[in-house]
Amino acid sequence: MAEASPGPAATPFGPPVTVALTGASGAQYGLRLIEALVAAEREVWVMISKAAHLVIATETDTELPARPERLAEALVARSGARPGQIRCFGREDWMAPVASGSGAPSAMVICPCSTGTLSAVATGASNNLIERAADVALKERRQLVLVLRETPLSAIHLEHMLALSRLGAVVLPAAPGFYHQPTTIDDLVDFIVARILNQLGIEHRLMPRWGEP
Repeated sequence: MAEASPGPAATPFGPPVTVALTGASGAQYGLRLIEALVAAEREVWVMISKAAHLVIATETDTELPARPERLAEALVARSGARPGQIRCFGREDWMAPVASGSGAPSAMVICPCSTGTLSAVATGASNNLIERAADVALKERRQLVLVLRETPLSAIHLEHMLALSRLGAVVLPAAPGFYHQPTTIDDLVDFIVARILNQLGIEHRLMPRWGEP
C-alpha cells in the first residue's frame, strides 16, 4: 500500500494571505496591509507589479527592489516580519502556489487595484501571476478582495466591478470614512486596512468598530 503523500509543511504562522500591489495610486494601503498582516501573525505572500514599483517610489520614501528575494528581505526589514513570514513572487513565477488551484489555499487582496487589473481579472486574462492568482481565487471560490482606487468611474469600470461582485469577489474601494475623526493620513490609511482585515476575519486594533467606545 502506497504511503500517503505528506501535507504542506507546518509553519508558525496563521493561514497565508496573498497581497498584490498594482499600478493604481494608493501604495500606502498595500504596504500598511502587509504590516498589519505580519502583526496578526499571518504568512504573507506578496506580488508587486512593475507599475506598482513606480507608484511606490513616487508616493512614498521607499524604493523596493524588483527581485523577489531582495524584495522579501526589504519587506521583512520594513515590517518586522519573522524569517519565512513573507514570501515574494515574480511576474511570471508560474511555479508559485498561487498559480494553481492545487496550490495551498490563500485569501487574496489586490491593494491597490488598478482599473487595468480590474479589467483583466473580470475577463480572466491571466497574463501575469497577479491576474492568474486572482483567476484561481475566483474559480476555487476563495476570498478575493479588490481595493479599487480610481475616480471617477466609467461604465466599463462599473460593469467589471459588478461582474466580479456577482462572481463572489469583494469590491472595496479605497474611500476612507471620517466618523472616527482622523487627524493624520495614517488614520485614513488604517481605516481602509481595517475594513480589509474585517473582510478577512482577522482581528486588529487599527480602529474601533462602529458602536464601540
